[in-house]
Amino acid sequence: MNRDEWYRSWFGQDYLALYPHRNRDEARQGVELLLSRVQVSPGSRLLDLACGAGRHLEALSARGVEAVGLDLSSHLLARARETVAECPLVRSDMRHIPFSDNTFHVVTSFFTSFGYFSTEEDNRQVLAEVRRILRPGGTFLLDFLNAHKVTATLRPRDRQVIRGREVVQERRLLDGGRFVEKRIQIGRDGASEEGAPVRTFMERVRLYRPSELSSLLGEAGFQVTDTFGDYRGGALGPDSPRVILLARSPALQDPVPRNGGDSTP
Repeated sequence: MNRDEWYRSWFGQDYLALYPHRNRDEARQGVELLLSRVQVSPGSRLLDLACGAGRHLEALSARGVEAVGLDLSSHLLARARETVAECPLVRSDMRHIPFSDNTFHVVTSFFTSFGYFSTEEDNRQVLAEVRRILRPGGTFLLDFLNAHKVTATLRPRDRQVIRGREVVQERRLLDGGRFVEKRIQIGRDGASEEGAPVRTFMERVRLYRPSELSSLLGEAGFQVTDTFGDYRGGALGPDSPRVILLARSPALQDPVPRNGGDSTP
């Protein structure tokens, strides 16, 4: 199990089975929050970065937004194709987004799809790519976990049965609290019996505090315009479930080096 590239093996069928609570109602709330603060005109283009199985794309499509999904997981993209057949879907690494400069009016990163990489340079590269593909004055939504709450409420271990399978999750903070790591053991039916097969996965995310996220966005050339603590638009505080930032790219921006492809949606 490669700790640096845990995301390559984790986001498949077992991931979908483990998180059934990540539902369409929650996705609709996130999309409604975005559209209540950002004007998305007919013809505007939106990219949902790390779109997963397409629940936010579905909510965007229902509101008439022309959206494109990008994800690295072929399994999640296959599920997204079943959900939102009308949306273009692209398989790619978010550090190298295969679209031309100034393609999108809005880019979204819902539900902690940032901070996956082991180096600061790689995480910063994601933000540089987002700025590159955004049009001048475009909007970036970054929806992240609340590091303060994660640190204060971390449960070292829990066990539950999900859809007939035993799931054991072990969590720990690493590198002085800079990372949170979760080890997930998923048994098949009857996995509690001796000798039953068990599948092991890992999640590892950089624990950026809200101020650190704002600083990273500023260094990437964005201006943070709104901050929220939940999908209802509540104020951000230490106990908030989420850290949701809306950031705007410069209306007049200097040329940004191209390292993506020449594709357009």
